[in-house]
Amino acid sequence: MTTASGIALLADAHIGGPGGEARPLADQLAELPAQHCRHLVVLGDLFQVWVADAAYETEDIRTVLAALRSLKESGTRLDYIEGNRDFFVAESPYAELFDSVGRELAFDAEGRRYLVVHGDGLNDRDRQYLFWRWLSKSRPVRWMMLHLPRRLAQSLVYRTETRLADTNFKHKQAIPERAIRDYGRKRFQEGHDRLLLGHFHEPHRWEVDGGVIRLLDAWFRTRELEWL
Repeated sequence: MTTASGIALLADAHIGGPGGEARPLADQLAELPAQHCRHLVVLGDLFQVWVADAAYETEDIRTVLAALRSLKESGTRLDYIEGNRDFFVAESPYAELFDSVGRELAFDAEGRRYLVVHGDGLNDRDRQYLFWRWLSKSRPVRWMMLHLPRRLAQSLVYRTETRLADTNFKHKQAIPERAIRDYGRKRFQEGHDRLLLGHFHEPHRWEVDGGVIRLLDAWFRTRELEWL
């Protein structure tokens, strides 16, 4: 499948977790040049946990990154939006694999102004999660991950990931539509008219004050990339 825009979207693959092993996704990435993909946007959480340091590489991580490297060498633009399970990618050597790494991405396509955000920080009522999100990506935690003995550091990573997953279950029982709509209104006032979000793992679409908000389905559920 392809579209006139040539822009593919990959959200929440969670390889090594519910997304399973890497090979099916790597095979799909290898097919993108033949589908005339000129731009791939990854909306975060590519792996179940990605600490961007060689000490934490797994075979699944190596397989997917090799596929992305080949895709970039074919001339495809790659942009990465950091998700809640991505740790320190922008500050790592892995950042060189992508044309950009950040918390959001804005671009124009087919006469529209798109804004892409992972989405995990939008629910301001979930303060416990927001605190753990900040702590897990703080400089002291990064230092520990990079300098502690590997086994101890890995234990810290998975405890942190588990803690993030377990915080404030009541806020995870339903998609925070109010917070998402409020966020969309604010960003549309800046000149964007399309907001794309991952993180919530199921598709939704809302029209808000002249703009459109889309929640993308998770790759680990559909096993498919989406096209703009």
